[in-house]
Order: sequence, then structure tokens, then C-alpha cells
Amino acid sequence: DFPQRILFIGNSYYYYNNSLHTHVRGFVEAGSAGQDRKLQYKSATIGGATLDHHPIEWLTEPGRIGVKDAFEIVVLAGNSADALRESSRQKFVETVRRFDPVIRARGGRTALYMTPAYAPPHRQVAADNLSKIADMYSSVAREVGAVLIPVGLAFEASYQRRPDLRLHDEYDGSHPSLAGTYLAAAVVYAALYGANPVGNAYRYHGKIAPEVALHLQEVAQQVVQHSSTRSASN
Repeated sequence: DFPQRILFIGNSYYYYNNSLHTHVRGFVEAGSAGQDRKLQYKSATIGGATLDHHPIEWLTEPGRIGVKDAFEIVVLAGNSADALRESSRQKFVETVRRFDPVIRARGGRTALYMTPAYAPPHRQVAADNLSKIADMYSSVAREVGAVLIPVGLAFEASYQRRPDLRLHDEYDGSHPSLAGTYLAAAVVYAALYGANPVGNAYRYHGKIAPEVALHLQEVAQQVVQHSSTRSASN
């Protein structure tokens, strides 16, 4: 109900803007008084990596990377282009299928971090990219019983409502801006803790404007709630 030990396994999408797990911790600390000292988050990232580059058995072994007890949740993210080609898509799915039993054997649960689609000026922008990403992550999440963290859908929903608010790095259209990382953290918080981020006081030391924070919190809550409702109906 309140996971304290979480391992984030992924790539540069995690470590931009002082790392995703830092912002998730901010939401949890602001929303759950007295719980902050118990949180043990770790982030294992390799820039440009695909999921299979990570040694899952080594990373999840209790005590191996500084956390004595087993991780309760392991959040997996693939490469941003995995869903765009059949070969890389299949490799990602096979890797999740292989990683999930290892995570479960340690007593944990798998969560899948749905990456956002590219935005201009990225050269691989295409209208159907998000549908491919969403289908890949949601289908394998259903198959293995993983928690789906629909960050990609939240980025799309935010752009539909506020196209002026840049969630991607303006130079590459791939990595998250600070607002993008904040939104991603709000989605993780809502999906993993079942907590409503709307009204949460965390704004990264005041660097996120109050009206921007509220918008992103509302998007995160609505997307996670909608995603959870659809999963339950399926």
C-alpha cells in the first residue's frame, strides 16, 4: 500500500533534471508526513540503453546496491525507440517477460514506465508513435500483471490542453524538460501510491510555478485514473 523500497531501472529519461526518483520522493514527502525517512529509492540508469542492458539479477539482489531488504517495486523503462520497430519491440517484451519472474522471486512487483513520444525537432516524430508506445507497454503490462505508469499518455494529454507548456527538451525533442520530469513524477506517484497529486505542495524548491504545478498534477491524476479504470474493465 505504501512502497518504501523502489528501484528505477532505465536510461537518460530518468536522470535528466536531477533524476526522476528525486521528484517522486518530493511528492511522497509532501503528501505523506512522517514517511520520508523510510523511503529507499535507487536509480540504475545507462544512457541510450535498452532494457536488456541491465543485470536484473544483480541489481535486485537484497543488499547488493545498498538496500538491505528486497525492493517492493521495480520500475522498468525501455529505450525511447523500442516500440517503433518490430524487432526492438519484441526484444523489449521478451526482456520484461524475463525480468518479471526475477523481480517476483525477490518478493517485488514489476511496474512499466511508458515513455513519451518524440516531439519536434526530433527527426523521428510521427503521428502514430504514441499509439505504438502505448500498445507495447499496456499489452505486456497486462500479460505479466505489471503496474502501468502511463507517462507517455500524460505528456500527450498535457500538450492537448496546454500546447505552450514545453515538456520536452527544446533542443532534441526527446528528453524531458523540468516540467516534463515533474509531470512524470506526478504520474509515478499517482500510479504507485494510489495517491491524488492534485494540491500536493511539492514544486521542486519553487522552480515549478503554482499554476503549472496544478495543471500537471491534474493531468497526472486524470490520466492515471482513466488508465486504471480501463485496466480494471479489461
